Amino acid sequence: MAEANELKAKVQEALEKIRPMLQADGGDIELVDVVDKVVKVKLKGACGCCPMSQMTLQMGVQRAIKEAIPEIERVESV
Repeated sequence: MAEANELKAKVQEALEKIRPMLQADGGDIELVDVVDKVVKVKLKGACGCCPMSQMTLQMGVQRAIKEAIPEIERVESV
């Protein structure tokens, strides 16, 4: 259990580094959960309805999280 909480804390830390980029475009991101090396996030604000949100999720969010935490396999929007 402590391992899961530690992983969530690391993911949250990685999200804090990219949050200003999302907020600059009128959006935001919320960590929903980390399950079996899969990060579940919710894109909010302008990011939630932007047609480029999947690219942002894959090229921006997922890349930043996997750089910081290599054991993460993927990031999904819920």
